[in-house]
Amino acid sequence: MSDRRDFLKKSGLLGLASIATNLIGQEKIEKAEQALSALGENAFTLPKLNYRFDELEPHIDAKTMEIHYTKHHQGYIDKLNAIKSTNIDYLSSDEVKCTHIDRFTQAAIRNNLGGHYNHTLFWSLLKPNPKSEINIPKAKLTEAIIKEFKSVDEFKNQFSETALKIFGSGWCWLVLQNSKLKIVTTANQDNPLMKIDEATQFEAVAKPILALDVWEHAYYLKHQNKRKDYINAWWNVVNWDEAEKRFNGY
Repeated sequence: MSDRRDFLKKSGLLGLASIATNLIGQEKIEKAEQALSALGENAFTLPKLNYRFDELEPHIDAKTMEIHYTKHHQGYIDKLNAIKSTNIDYLSSDEVKCTHIDRFTQAAIRNNLGGHYNHTLFWSLLKPNPKSEINIPKAKLTEAIIKEFKSVDEFKNQFSETALKIFGSGWCWLVLQNSKLKIVTTANQDNPLMKIDEATQFEAVAKPILALDVWEHAYYLKHQNKRKDYINAWWNVVNWDEAEKRFNGY
């Protein structure tokens, strides 16, 4: 019995705790313990990049990538792993975790989970383009963009203007909600999956298709205060293959 109590005390995880407290029998308790053990001491880790820091040159410089990835993103992960008692179901995907965040969630969880998920998605949506070749959306996503925004160029103009106007730090997103593409923004490390806006909590979840980080740490070393230059450069390295995959998956 003491081992079981220790398990529940140490886990501090709503998802695992609810599993353990509702299970009957040694076999099910052991399965829950094994699930916790599989997480290891650090439930969150940096995702593996599909490119080197310098492979997004000349559009995103290597030093910015290195600091952004190893310092800023790692910082969110370190803080998440330092939180010993949370209401996060660690066994779910990061995307599902974010859908459980609302305006009543502990600030440390909301900010750092958002920072981790947002950056993980951001890295996956970047792709080297050293020759600055024409970079446009793929297949079905192109059709949906034209249907909603009249043209790809008009979409890019609207997205860029929206990102440029974000006050302070935040993110610009292309999302799919109710089978419709929308451009939305969030402050700080919030994202469209979170139930932070009471007015939209009863709508369908907004699934991110594209994500653009407009925190100054994403561009200041190369572009200083010229956010517009950074946004224009970012279009060259958007991973439209990944965006298409995300679009088709919803």
